[in-house]
Amino acid sequence: MTPDNMRVALLHDYLREYGGAERVLEQLHQVYPQAPVYTAFMDKDALGKQTALFADWDIRETDLTKLPFYKKLFSPYRVFAAWAWRRLNLDNYDLVISSTNAYLAKAVEPPPTTKHLSYIHTPPRALYGYTTRTNWQSNPLIKFGGRLINTYMRQVDFRSAQRPDILIANSRTTAQRIKKFYRRDSVIIPPPVKLVDEQQRRRLPIKSTSDRQYLLFVSRLVLSKHPEIAVQISNDTGWPLKIVGTGVMEPELRAQAGPQVEFLGAVDDDQLLKIYQNAKLLLYPAEDEDFGIVPIEAMALGTPVLAHYSGEPRYTIKPGFSGDHVRSLETGDWLTTAKKLWSQSWQSDKIAKEVKQYSSQEFTKKIQQLVAKTVRQN
Repeated sequence: MTPDNMRVALLHDYLREYGGAERVLEQLHQVYPQAPVYTAFMDKDALGKQTALFADWDIRETDLTKLPFYKKLFSPYRVFAAWAWRRLNLDNYDLVISSTNAYLAKAVEPPPTTKHLSYIHTPPRALYGYTTRTNWQSNPLIKFGGRLINTYMRQVDFRSAQRPDILIANSRTTAQRIKKFYRRDSVIIPPPVKLVDEQQRRRLPIKSTSDRQYLLFVSRLVLSKHPEIAVQISNDTGWPLKIVGTGVMEPELRAQAGPQVEFLGAVDDDQLLKIYQNAKLLLYPAEDEDFGIVPIEAMALGTPVLAHYSGEPRYTIKPGFSGDHVRSLETGDWLTTAKKLWSQSWQSDKIAKEVKQYSSQEFTKKIQQLVAKTVRQN
């Protein structure tokens, strides 16, 4: 068997939103275009227009879809996820690559002759005390039930993480969590960042920060991303702020925001490139970020980043060169540092060059090298 004649299957937790994990799946599918994609379930309504990206793929859903109201109850149904994955018959494949976070695609049980590489976006955040999209612990009843479920799910998650032959971490931060919670080593392969490819392909001019006009916040408008900090900085300084993204916090943010804050909602990549290109400073207060694609996208256009000192942005953003960090979530601390960075001169072209390592080409090369090495060892 060689990498060229292997029968490959791809697995992905579920398809109901389009984010960094789905971009990884897209690139894996480009490497192995004939591979079927197994997913716990696919929700075309939730995916919306992004459904078209998967139109010609061979997508196969698990038995989880036999459960009632699975599209609405997918979060509590995670207790059945490992069961659904284990029911798959993967006897016809030489290689399985799973892409997984909280829905346990790593729990599959291929035959002993089939190699299983599992790309871990992060161990499930809710299981290990990291901030999540919503403050689910604010409701006493949900908190009590959630903690009981999480105790059980941590055991399931640990056992599932022992099954793959090789664990792939998307960052140093995730590799550290894998070592801590799964007691295993991992291979680090950063995800592909599409806008890095677009910048290189189009050769867009990198503008000097002195010619740029506004603050920028790009992310889902949810608790763990702390968009309220960006809005408050804009209110206090009067600097224009553009917000890209949607989420449950949008109504309260609109109520908080002054007239200088512009909510752009979801935008396509063409728009996003131009928005990054003219931004003077990206604010990124996200906590414990597993990788953080947004700061990489901003830096690809030469935009400096002010990020929370946690998760992977501790490593991807270099103070004094491509931005800075704030160790607290106090708005006053963010305001002080933002004022310093706003008036600072930055070498935008050098910032852009720093992130070329996050291209799709680099991701593909590292995946293929790892697969070839695994096949040789077999």
